[in-house]
Amino acid sequence: MPSSTPSIPLWPRLRPPRPAWLSPKVLRTEVLGGLVVALALIPEAISFSVIAGVDPAIGLFASFTMAVTIAVVGGRPAMISAATGAVALVIAPLNREHGFGYLVAAVILAGVFQILLGALGVARLLRFVPRSVMVGFVNSLAILVFLAQTRELLDVPWAVYPLFAAALALMVFLPRITAVVPAPLVSIVVLTTVTVAAGIAVPTVGDKGALPSALPVPGLPDVPFTLETLTTIAPYAFAMALVGLMESLMTAKLVDEITDTRSSKTRESVGQGIANIVTGFLGGMGGCAMIGQTMINVKVSGARTRLSTFLAGVFLMVLCIAFGPVVSEIPMAALVAVMVMVCFATFDWHSVAPRTLRRMPAGETAVMVITVACVVATHNLAVGVVTGSVAAMVVFARRVARLADVTAVTDPDGTQVVYAVTGELFFASSNELVNRFDYAGDPDKVVIDLSSAHIWDASTVALLDAVETKYAARGKTVEITGLNEHSARIHRSLSGELPTGS
Repeated sequence: MPSSTPSIPLWPRLRPPRPAWLSPKVLRTEVLGGLVVALALIPEAISFSVIAGVDPAIGLFASFTMAVTIAVVGGRPAMISAATGAVALVIAPLNREHGFGYLVAAVILAGVFQILLGALGVARLLRFVPRSVMVGFVNSLAILVFLAQTRELLDVPWAVYPLFAAALALMVFLPRITAVVPAPLVSIVVLTTVTVAAGIAVPTVGDKGALPSALPVPGLPDVPFTLETLTTIAPYAFAMALVGLMESLMTAKLVDEITDTRSSKTRESVGQGIANIVTGFLGGMGGCAMIGQTMINVKVSGARTRLSTFLAGVFLMVLCIAFGPVVSEIPMAALVAVMVMVCFATFDWHSVAPRTLRRMPAGETAVMVITVACVVATHNLAVGVVTGSVAAMVVFARRVARLADVTAVTDPDGTQVVYAVTGELFFASSNELVNRFDYAGDPDKVVIDLSSAHIWDASTVALLDAVETKYAARGKTVEITGLNEHSARIHRSLSGELPTGS
C-alpha cells in the first residue's frame, strides 16, 4: 500500500534572495540619491579636468565610466567613484609634459597596478591605520572640500550670496518637514527655477565648460608602444594607483562604520583597477572613490546599494547629453551649498569638542592634528595618512616602552640577586634597561627573570648579551629564566650572533 506521506526533496529549491533595491521605498531612495550625486558630480568633474589640464568632457567621461563599472565590480556598495582631485594632481604633470595620450596610457597601467596590489593583499594594510588617523583623514577631507567651495563664493555677483543662503536654509529645514525627496535635490531644482524665471545673472554649471554631446568611444592610447614609454608613465601610474587605493579604501572603511556593514577591501582594490582600465580605454582621466559624493549618497540621501552608484553614472551622462542645456543653467550657488552641507556632515565635530579633547590622550590628539595638517598643506591624502600612521606608531612605541621596568631583589645570604623584568621588550624599551643593573655591586650570581616580559626583536637579545658580557668581565655569571616559547626561540637563535657594543 503506497504511503500517504508527502515526499521531501533531497535538495530543497532555494530561491535567490530578493535584491533590497526592489523595495519601492529603497528604490526611490537609490534613484533620488543617484540623481543628486550626478548633479553634484558635474561641476566637480569639470573642475578636476581643469586641474589635470584636459577637456571638461574627459573628466565627465571618467566619472561616468568609473561609477558604472565600480557599481558592478566594486566591494563597497553605495560608494561613489569618479574623477577626483587627488588623481588629477598626480597625472597633471604627465599630461603637461608628454600629452594626453601618455595620460590615458598611465591610467590603464595604474589600473593594472591596482589589480596586482589588490591580489597581493595590500588592502590588509588598512588595519594598521589607527582611529586617530582615520578621524584626521575624515576631518581633513571635509576641510579640503570646504576650501574648494570658497572659490565659488569669491568675486561673484551679490545675488550669489542670498541664493547660497536660501539653499542652505532649504537643506536645514526641509528634512524637518518631509524626507520623501532629498533636500539637496529640492534646493537645486528651486534655485534653478528661480534664477531662470527671474533672469538672475549668476555663475552656472555651463560657465565651467561645455558638456559632452555623445558617449565615449573605446580606443587605444595614442602613444608609441615602447620601453621608453613604459618607463615614462610607470612612476605616474604607480603613484596614481597608490593614491587611488588609499583614498578608496579609507572611504570604504568610513562607509562601513556609517552603515554598520562590512565590505570586501580586496574586491574594492581589484574593482578600482578594473574601473580605471575601462576608463582608460574609453579615453577618461581615471579616478577613485570620492568622499564628498559618497557622503551625499550615504549620509544625506540614505542610499545603501550598488544601484545608486550605477544610476549616478547613468544619470550623469543622461543629464549631460539629453538635458545639457537645462543642466547648464543650474546655479553654482546651489551645488556649492550642497557640498558645504556635506562638509559639515562629514567633519567629526565630536573629535574637537572640549570634553573629548580633555579625555583623549595627548598623543592621539597630536596624531589627528598631524594628519589633518599634512593633508591640508599638501592636498595629498596619501601623504597625510602615511605621516599620521608613522606618528601613531612613534606615539605607541613611546607609550609601550614606558611600561617596561626592572626591579632587583637580593637573597638574604647575599649570594645572588634576582632582577625581575616586566613589560614588552623591543628597541624602544630595552635600550634604557641596560643601565638598570649594578654590575660592580651585585654578587657573583645574577638571575634575570623574564617570566613577566616578552622579547620582540634583536635589539633586546643584543641588550641581554651586553648585560651578560658586562657581568662576565667582572667574573660573575648570569642566568636568564622565565622565557616564554616565542621569546626563547628568538633568544636561542640570535644570542651570541649579534654585536653587543660593550
